[in-house]
Amino acid sequence: MHGLFAFPFGSVFFVGGGILKRRISTFAISIGALCIIWEICIMAFKIPSYVLPSPYAVVIALINERNQLLYHGMYSMFEAIAGLLIACVLAVIFAVLMDRFQMLKLCIYPFLVITQTIPIISIAPLLIIYVGIGIQTKILAVVLMCFFPIAVNTADGMQSVNENQVGLVKLFGASNFQTYIFVKIPAALSSFFSGLKVAATYSMSGAIIGEWLASNSGLGYYIIRAKNGYMLDNVFACIVVIILISLFLNALVKAVQFVAMPYLRGN
Repeated sequence: MHGLFAFPFGSVFFVGGGILKRRISTFAISIGALCIIWEICIMAFKIPSYVLPSPYAVVIALINERNQLLYHGMYSMFEAIAGLLIACVLAVIFAVLMDRFQMLKLCIYPFLVITQTIPIISIAPLLIIYVGIGIQTKILAVVLMCFFPIAVNTADGMQSVNENQVGLVKLFGASNFQTYIFVKIPAALSSFFSGLKVAATYSMSGAIIGEWLASNSGLGYYIIRAKNGYMLDNVFACIVVIILISLFLNALVKAVQFVAMPYLRGN
Protein backbone atom coordinates (compact mmCIF):
# COMPACT_ATOMS: atom_id res chain seq x y z
CA MET A 1 0.00 0.00 0.00
CA HIS A 2 1.35 3.35 -1.03
CA GLY A 3 0.38 6.90 -0.21
CA LEU A 4 0.88 9.67 2.25
CA PHE A 5 -0.48 7.86 5.29
CA ALA A 6 0.72 4.34 4.53
CA PHE A 7 4.42 4.98 5.01
CA PRO A 8 4.63 6.73 8.36
CA PHE A 9 2.21 4.54 10.26
CA GLY A 10 3.67 1.40 8.76
CA SER A 11 7.09 2.61 9.82
CA VAL A 12 5.87 3.20 13.35
CA PHE A 13 4.93 -0.42 13.82
CA PHE A 14 7.82 -1.86 11.81
CA VAL A 15 10.72 0.25 13.03
CA GLY A 16 9.51 1.04 16.54
CA GLY A 17 7.78 -2.26 17.26
CA GLY A 18 10.57 -3.62 19.45
CA ILE A 19 10.88 -0.40 21.43
CA LEU A 20 7.10 -0.21 21.84
CA LYS A 21 6.94 -3.79 23.13
CA ARG A 22 9.70 -3.13 25.65
CA ARG A 23 7.99 0.03 26.88
CA ILE A 24 4.64 -1.73 27.23
CA SER A 25 6.27 -4.63 29.07
CA THR A 26 8.08 -2.29 31.46
CA PHE A 27 4.90 -0.32 32.08
CA ALA A 28 2.87 -3.49 32.69
CA ILE A 29 5.46 -4.82 35.15
CA SER A 30 5.50 -1.50 37.00
CA ILE A 31 1.69 -1.46 37.25
CA GLY A 32 1.68 -5.07 38.45
CA ALA A 33 4.29 -4.33 41.12
CA LEU A 34 2.33 -1.28 42.27
CA CYS A 35 -0.87 -3.32 42.58
CA ILE A 36 0.91 -6.02 44.58
CA ILE A 37 2.40 -3.46 46.99
CA TRP A 38 -1.00 -1.77 47.21
CA GLU A 39 -2.73 -5.07 48.09
CA ILE A 40 -0.05 -6.02 50.63
CA CYS A 41 -0.38 -2.65 52.40
CA ILE A 42 -4.16 -3.04 52.63
CA MET A 43 -3.82 -6.53 54.12
CA ALA A 44 -0.91 -5.67 56.43
CA PHE A 45 -2.43 -2.50 57.87
CA LYS A 46 -6.06 -3.71 57.64
CA ILE A 47 -7.14 -0.60 55.75
CA PRO A 48 -10.94 -0.54 55.31
CA SER A 49 -12.37 -0.29 51.81
CA TYR A 50 -14.05 3.03 52.54
CA VAL A 51 -10.57 4.50 53.12
CA LEU A 52 -8.62 2.73 50.37
CA PRO A 53 -10.21 0.15 48.04
CA SER A 54 -8.16 -2.79 46.84
CA PRO A 55 -6.92 -3.08 43.25
CA TYR A 56 -9.40 -5.92 42.76
CA ALA A 57 -12.28 -3.67 43.86
CA VAL A 58 -11.12 -0.99 41.43
CA VAL A 59 -11.04 -3.49 38.55
CA ILE A 60 -14.55 -4.69 39.44
CA ALA A 61 -15.71 -1.05 39.53
CA LEU A 62 -14.19 -0.51 36.07
CA ILE A 63 -16.15 -3.49 34.77
CA ASN A 64 -19.45 -2.67 36.49
CA GLU A 65 -19.30 1.04 35.64
CA ARG A 66 -17.89 0.65 32.13
CA ASN A 67 -20.91 2.17 30.38
CA GLN A 68 -21.02 5.21 32.67
CA LEU A 69 -17.25 5.65 32.53
CA LEU A 70 -17.30 5.38 28.74
CA TYR A 71 -20.04 7.99 28.41
CA HIS A 72 -18.50 10.48 30.84
CA GLY A 73 -15.00 9.74 29.53
CA MET A 74 -15.97 10.54 25.94
CA TYR A 75 -17.60 13.78 27.11
CA SER A 76 -14.47 14.88 29.00
CA MET A 77 -12.18 13.81 26.16
CA PHE A 78 -14.20 15.90 23.69
CA GLU A 79 -13.79 18.94 25.96
CA ALA A 80 -10.06 18.27 26.28
CA ILE A 81 -9.47 17.83 22.54
CA ALA A 82 -11.63 20.82 21.58
CA GLY A 83 -9.86 23.05 24.08
CA LEU A 84 -6.46 21.75 23.02
CA LEU A 85 -7.13 22.46 19.34
CA ILE A 86 -8.35 25.99 20.08
CA ALA A 87 -5.33 26.59 22.32
CA CYS A 88 -3.01 25.38 19.51
CA VAL A 89 -4.44 27.82 16.97
CA LEU A 90 -4.40 30.78 19.36
CA ALA A 91 -0.94 29.92 20.72
CA VAL A 92 0.67 29.68 17.27
CA ILE A 93 -0.88 32.99 16.19
CA PHE A 94 0.26 34.62 19.41
CA ALA A 95 3.76 33.13 19.09
CA VAL A 96 4.11 34.53 15.57
CA LEU A 97 2.99 37.96 16.78
CA MET A 98 5.45 37.88 19.70
CA ASP A 99 8.26 36.87 17.35
CA ARG A 100 7.34 39.48 14.76
CA PHE A 101 6.84 42.35 17.19
CA GLN A 102 9.39 42.27 20.01
CA MET A 103 7.72 45.17 21.81
CA LEU A 104 4.53 43.12 22.01
CA LYS A 105 6.48 40.25 23.56
CA LEU A 106 8.10 42.55 26.12
CA CYS A 107 4.68 43.93 27.10
CA ILE A 108 2.61 40.73 27.06
CA TYR A 109 5.03 38.01 28.18
CA PRO A 110 5.08 39.06 31.87
CA PHE A 111 1.27 38.90 31.94
CA LEU A 112 1.39 35.40 30.47
CA VAL A 113 3.71 34.33 33.27
CA ILE A 114 1.43 35.92 35.86
CA THR A 115 -1.57 34.00 34.53
CA GLN A 116 0.29 30.76 35.20
CA THR A 117 0.67 31.63 38.88
CA ILE A 118 -3.12 31.76 39.29
CA PRO A 119 -4.70 28.32 39.86
CA ILE A 120 -7.38 27.69 37.26
CA ILE A 121 -9.78 26.50 39.96
CA SER A 122 -9.65 29.95 41.58
CA ILE A 123 -10.90 31.70 38.44
CA ALA A 124 -13.32 28.96 37.41
CA PRO A 125 -16.23 30.65 39.27
CA LEU A 126 -15.55 33.78 37.21
CA LEU A 127 -15.70 31.73 34.04
CA ILE A 128 -19.13 30.46 35.07
CA ILE A 129 -20.34 34.01 35.74
CA TYR A 130 -19.02 35.43 32.46
CA VAL A 131 -19.45 32.46 30.11
CA GLY A 132 -22.19 30.35 31.69
CA ILE A 133 -22.39 26.74 32.87
CA GLY A 134 -22.42 25.03 29.48
CA ILE A 135 -19.71 23.01 27.79
CA GLN A 136 -18.06 26.24 26.64
CA THR A 137 -16.91 26.91 30.21
CA LYS A 138 -15.04 23.61 30.40
CA ILE A 139 -13.49 24.11 26.98
CA LEU A 140 -12.37 27.61 27.97
CA ALA A 141 -10.77 26.18 31.13
CA VAL A 142 -8.83 23.74 28.93
CA VAL A 143 -7.74 26.57 26.61
CA LEU A 144 -6.46 28.62 29.55
CA MET A 145 -4.43 25.67 30.86
CA CYS A 146 -3.00 24.65 27.49
CA PHE A 147 -2.29 28.02 25.88
CA PHE A 148 0.83 29.02 27.83
CA PRO A 149 3.14 26.01 27.24
CA ILE A 150 2.34 25.93 23.53
CA ALA A 151 2.74 29.67 22.98
CA VAL A 152 5.97 30.01 24.96
CA ASN A 153 7.65 26.94 23.46
CA THR A 154 6.66 27.92 19.92
CA ALA A 155 7.86 31.50 20.38
CA ASP A 156 11.18 30.28 21.80
CA GLY A 157 11.54 27.91 18.85
CA MET A 158 11.08 30.77 16.40
CA GLN A 159 13.57 32.92 18.29
CA SER A 160 16.21 30.19 17.97
CA VAL A 161 16.06 30.11 14.16
CA ASN A 162 19.42 30.80 12.52
CA GLU A 163 19.41 34.39 11.28
CA ASN A 164 21.51 33.35 8.28
CA GLN A 165 18.64 31.19 7.07
CA VAL A 166 16.22 34.07 7.46
CA GLY A 167 18.61 36.40 5.67
CA LEU A 168 19.03 33.92 2.81
CA VAL A 169 15.31 33.62 2.06
CA LYS A 170 14.97 37.40 2.39
CA LEU A 171 17.76 37.73 -0.16
CA PHE A 172 15.68 35.72 -2.62
CA GLY A 173 12.75 38.06 -2.10
CA ALA A 174 10.68 36.13 0.43
CA SER A 175 8.00 38.12 2.23
CA ASN A 176 7.51 38.01 6.00
CA PHE A 177 4.63 35.57 5.50
CA GLN A 178 6.76 33.27 3.34
CA THR A 179 9.61 33.48 5.84
CA TYR A 180 7.36 32.20 8.61
CA ILE A 181 5.72 29.52 6.45
CA PHE A 182 8.92 28.08 4.98
CA VAL A 183 11.57 28.82 7.62
CA LYS A 184 10.49 29.88 11.09
CA ILE A 185 7.41 27.74 11.70
CA PRO A 186 9.01 24.51 10.36
CA ALA A 187 12.11 25.22 12.47
CA ALA A 188 9.91 25.73 15.55
CA LEU A 189 7.96 22.48 15.10
CA SER A 190 10.10 20.57 17.60
CA SER A 191 9.53 23.23 20.26
CA PHE A 192 5.84 23.43 19.34
CA PHE A 193 5.34 19.71 19.87
CA SER A 194 7.27 19.83 23.14
CA GLY A 195 4.78 22.39 24.41
CA LEU A 196 1.88 20.45 22.91
CA LYS A 197 2.85 17.28 24.78
CA VAL A 198 2.81 19.19 28.06
CA ALA A 199 -0.49 20.84 27.14
CA ALA A 200 -2.04 17.48 26.25
CA THR A 201 -1.52 16.29 29.82
CA TYR A 202 -2.96 19.57 31.12
CA SER A 203 -6.05 19.35 28.93
CA MET A 204 -7.79 16.64 30.94
CA SER A 205 -7.05 18.52 34.17
CA GLY A 206 -8.73 21.63 32.77
CA ALA A 207 -11.79 19.65 31.71
CA ILE A 208 -12.08 17.91 35.10
CA ILE A 209 -11.75 21.17 37.04
CA GLY A 210 -14.46 22.77 34.93
CA GLU A 211 -16.75 19.80 35.51
CA TRP A 212 -16.21 19.92 39.26
CA LEU A 213 -17.81 23.33 39.45
CA ALA A 214 -20.78 23.09 37.11
CA SER A 215 -21.68 20.09 35.00
CA ASN A 216 -24.01 17.13 34.74
CA SER A 217 -21.67 15.10 32.54
CA GLY A 218 -17.99 14.25 32.39
CA LEU A 219 -15.50 12.45 34.59
CA GLY A 220 -15.23 15.42 36.97
CA TYR A 221 -18.97 15.23 37.58
CA TYR A 222 -18.71 11.44 37.98
CA ILE A 223 -15.95 11.76 40.59
CA ILE A 224 -17.99 14.23 42.65
CA ARG A 225 -21.04 11.99 42.50
CA ALA A 226 -19.05 8.88 43.48
CA LYS A 227 -17.28 10.76 46.28
CA ASN A 228 -20.56 12.01 47.72
CA GLY A 229 -21.80 8.42 47.74
CA TYR A 230 -18.58 7.22 49.48
CA MET A 231 -17.92 4.88 46.55
CA LEU A 232 -14.14 5.18 46.56
CA ASP A 233 -13.74 2.18 44.28
CA ASN A 234 -15.64 4.12 41.62
CA VAL A 235 -13.51 7.20 42.30
CA PHE A 236 -10.32 5.21 41.75
CA ALA A 237 -11.81 3.60 38.63
CA CYS A 238 -12.52 7.08 37.28
CA ILE A 239 -8.95 8.15 38.03
CA VAL A 240 -7.70 5.16 36.03
CA VAL A 241 -9.83 6.26 33.07
CA ILE A 242 -8.49 9.83 33.34
CA ILE A 243 -4.93 8.48 33.29
CA LEU A 244 -5.66 6.31 30.25
CA ILE A 245 -7.21 9.22 28.34
CA SER A 246 -4.25 11.46 29.21
CA LEU A 247 -1.83 8.80 27.95
CA PHE A 248 -3.90 8.45 24.78
CA LEU A 249 -3.80 12.20 24.13
CA ASN A 250 -0.04 12.25 24.67
CA ALA A 251 0.39 9.32 22.27
CA LEU A 252 -1.85 11.08 19.75
CA VAL A 253 0.38 14.16 19.85
CA LYS A 254 3.45 11.97 19.30
CA ALA A 255 1.75 10.32 16.30
CA VAL A 256 0.95 13.72 14.79
CA GLN A 257 4.55 14.80 15.39
CA PHE A 258 5.79 11.67 13.64
CA VAL A 259 3.72 12.52 10.56
CA ALA A 260 4.50 16.26 10.61
CA MET A 261 8.26 15.79 11.10
CA PRO A 262 9.30 13.00 8.68
CA TYR A 263 12.99 13.55 9.37
CA LEU A 264 12.46 12.04 12.84
CA ARG A 265 11.34 8.70 11.42
CA GLY A 266 14.87 7.37 11.34
CA ASN A 267 15.01 7.79 15.13
